[in-house]
Amino acid sequence: MRRLRGSNERVETTGIDLAPMLDFVLNLLIFFIITAVFTRELGMEVSRPGAGVAEGSKETGSMIVSIQDDGAVVIDDRVVDVRAVRANVERMHAVKPENGVMVVAAKNTEAGTLVEVLDQIRQGGVSDISFGATR
Repeated sequence: MRRLRGSNERVETTGIDLAPMLDFVLNLLIFFIITAVFTRELGMEVSRPGAGVAEGSKETGSMIVSIQDDGAVVIDDRVVDVRAVRANVERMHAVKPENGVMVVAAKNTEAGTLVEVLDQIRQGGVSDISFGATR
C-alpha cells in the first residue's frame, strides 16, 4: 500500500506476476518444437534379405507360391491372378491337408501384393505358412 503525498487516503496497487506464465509458455514452446521433429518420420525403409531357401522346400511337399518383382504370382510354374490363389491352395489342401505353403517373395515385391496373397492363403484354409526370399 502506498500513500499519496499530501493525502490521507491509501491507494492499493495490485499487479499480476507474469513470470510463471512466461515460464509455462516457454516450456510449451520447447515441448512442441521437440515433438514436431519426431513426427516427420512416418515410415521406415525395410530391406528383405536374399536367401536360397526356396529350392530346398520342394522335398518337403509344401506348395510354393512365388511373387515376382512385377507383382505376378506364380504357382506350380504358371502365372495366376491373386484372386485365384485361394482356389489353388484349397485344391492342394484337399489332396494333402498336412502340407503347408511357402511364400517366396522377390526383394522388390510390394507389401500390398504380399498381404493379398497371404490373405488368400489363409482363406484357403492353410495356417502353416513359411516365408522365403529370392536372390
